[in-house]
Amino acid sequence: MSAEPRPKIAVVVFPGSNDDRDAALALEDLGAEPTLVWHAEPELADVRAVVLPGGFSYGDYLRCGAIARFAPVMGAVASFAAEGGLVLGICNGFQILCEAGLLPGALRPNASLSFVCRDVDLVVERADTPFTSRCEPGQGLTIPVKHGEGCYFADGPLLAHLEANGQIAMRYEDNPNGSIGGIAAVTNEARNVLGLMPHPEHAVDPLLGSSDGAFVLGSLVDAARERVPTPA
Repeated sequence: MSAEPRPKIAVVVFPGSNDDRDAALALEDLGAEPTLVWHAEPELADVRAVVLPGGFSYGDYLRCGAIARFAPVMGAVASFAAEGGLVLGICNGFQILCEAGLLPGALRPNASLSFVCRDVDLVVERADTPFTSRCEPGQGLTIPVKHGEGCYFADGPLLAHLEANGQIAMRYEDNPNGSIGGIAAVTNEARNVLGLMPHPEHAVDPLLGSSDGAFVLGSLVDAARERVPTPA
């Protein structure tokens, strides 16, 4: 067994989350100690990173993530991110982060107006973030998507800013949802918050068809591990 510390990573659970356990299992397999945090908790435990998983928080009855952004736990997540904490939003988690203002832009219904569920090919734009450090620039990844509102949108000025500031972390090779610029993943300016539409937690075992998701979640575990205090 590895002697490396297992960083505690919170996986937030909203009513309607359905990939929380998948994310926790993937993180555990990659060397983390995941802890499930209920949406009504006003505080986070002593964790080194936070994952907002995929699903249909509060049933997506308004806009995806629009209700979840008001959950008590999101105040703690916002404070954690403001202090430099690592936050990863996957699919619905990406939508929540945009609704909460922790990431720029917005997610719209897919251009096809159809639910998309299949493996997609991605290209890594930035390998110098805490979420892509195991990657190389230009590396191709195959990770599944499953969403109905995954079309990332930014207006002209914002898109130009994201491009110039290097905040686009990944793009689709074959755009499955009409996202502007083929954007699949974007960071905040400080690069400690990432929103990703594909599901890396469903691509950590070759038996699932791809283990490329481990490049993303493994990078997060590495970065979280670096933040574990060294015993005196």
